[in-house]
Amino acid sequence: MSEPSPTRPKRRGRILRIGAALLVLSAVGAYLVVQYVTGGGAVRGCKVVSDTHDGASYEFTPEQAANAATIAAVGTGRGMPERAVTIALATALQESGLRNIRHGDRDSLGLFQQRPSQGWGTEKQIMDPAYAAGIFYAHLARVPQYTDLPLTVAAQRVQRSGYPQAYAKHEPDATLLAAALTGYAAAALTCDGRPEHAATDTGTAPATGPDAVRAALVRDFGRDALQETGAVVGGTAVPSPSPSPSVTATAHGRTVTVPVPQGTRTDATGRTERERGWQLAHWAVANASGLHIQRVAYAGREWTAGNGGGDWHSVGSTGTAGSTGASGAERSVGAVRIVTGQ
Repeated sequence: MSEPSPTRPKRRGRILRIGAALLVLSAVGAYLVVQYVTGGGAVRGCKVVSDTHDGASYEFTPEQAANAATIAAVGTGRGMPERAVTIALATALQESGLRNIRHGDRDSLGLFQQRPSQGWGTEKQIMDPAYAAGIFYAHLARVPQYTDLPLTVAAQRVQRSGYPQAYAKHEPDATLLAAALTGYAAAALTCDGRPEHAATDTGTAPATGPDAVRAALVRDFGRDALQETGAVVGGTAVPSPSPSPSVTATAHGRTVTVPVPQGTRTDATGRTERERGWQLAHWAVANASGLHIQRVAYAGREWTAGNGGGDWHSVGSTGTAGSTGASGAERSVGAVRIVTGQ
């Protein structure tokens, strides 16, 4: 009988080590996939900070920012209070990581993982962030005294999730987002504004420019909400379907102006005109990457894409230099001015 080869134990040990390494790599890969889906490992481009100077902040991607801005705009457009927006944002953070995903448990889809088979709408409708947010709010509004309930209870009564306590952990971040995206916190949202080049579901690049900004405003805020402000793109008038706001184009064709009356009138939820203005300004910054927005000015403050990470800064009475800049603090007080890159 031949003696056992002394190399076999070494070879067996090497195989075991390789197998262990592969298991570790698989675990790391799975973790990274989960982080990508939930937003934990994504490249950041936007940031919301607390207006109470407590150091709280939340960083997220331009895609997440745009979806969050839509959720907030749809909520305020329906007259829902800030608490409702916080509940909706916390729900979307848990369900999809604020990403409009085409997969989930069984037939769940979209920002809120709504199911066509359960009467939430068609697949196409659910994949429309504005529709998904609207039907979430419609269900939330039917929950008795939802503003007085713990967030996770209110969210669960809409979602009927298998993990009812999961929403609670997102409440601090959702509260920060809601304060900025409803306008209660001023100059609280910044983005670097780097343009996105991703194709849409139809395989074509997303539309950009003033007309695309106007269309996105109508999509998220609704025609009635914009009609109240008389939103325009100043210059030569172009056809616009009634009853949407009049739309025109400047000599440069790049500036969208949304007037914000500086009175004391409040809306159904108690927001002032100034807070409404900051919501519109933050909405524009959140959508800067997708719509190629370069500058946003309101109430004497201006955000510029890529300028120190897209921070807000004060503008003087003469405004910024150049014809494509904001028109100065004295003109940005009564309007949100959005300057596109094309």
